[in-house]
Amino acid sequence: MVMDKGLGLHAAADLMQVAAPYIDFVKLGWTTGYVSGVLSEKIKLYRDAGVEPYFGGTLWEAHYVRGVQRDFYALLERYEMRVVEVSDGSVEVPHEEKRKWIADFRRRGYIVLSEVGSKDATKVLPPFRWIEFIRAELEAGSQWVIAEARESGTVGMYRASGELREGLVEEIVHAVPVEKLIFEAPQRSQQAWFIRRFGANVNLGNIAPEDILSVETMRLGLRGDIFWTSLKKE
Repeated sequence: MVMDKGLGLHAAADLMQVAAPYIDFVKLGWTTGYVSGVLSEKIKLYRDAGVEPYFGGTLWEAHYVRGVQRDFYALLERYEMRVVEVSDGSVEVPHEEKRKWIADFRRRGYIVLSEVGSKDATKVLPPFRWIEFIRAELEAGSQWVIAEARESGTVGMYRASGELREGLVEEIVHAVPVEKLIFEAPQRSQQAWFIRRFGANVNLGNIAPEDILSVETMRLGLRGDIFWTSLKKE
């Protein structure tokens, strides 16, 4: 999953030209899609390249906290979105209510991505809560659950320094199938760790457009970060 923080049409077209085969989703970061002047054209560009765009979960939260969820449904219909992200990283959403929204979007035929973990670095979930929330959201209808890190990679699964909370990740994957998780990993060291630990096909998110080819070379074992690790596995 690649983070589009406001790319223009030319930049988006260049990205699709060189990297579309390596991208499944493009997240229109937080609420940037709401203020983009070329949104319809960009969505078409992504879809024509075989990549699914979707609004960042913060846009859903902005509608939820204002009680104007109908406007959000209208927005999805207007742009014929097929993917929805349900998150609670910026506002407090009772988890039972969050699960109901996940189930409702799934019933309406959307591909649902939900996100666990707060954008507030002072709110640290214990591992058992991560596991509880992830399992519940998968049961409610999420196809994948995203482990929060922000575009900076300094909250959620990570400490403020960007260091991964490895014990947390190990506890989560012990309880939840790794293929049902998308790990936000915007920093190169984070990407390399997940690829070394879980293999070339691990699901990664919040990848910057300029980094997507770099990540693909890591997946192929053709970058120094995991070069020798890859050779040992062969």
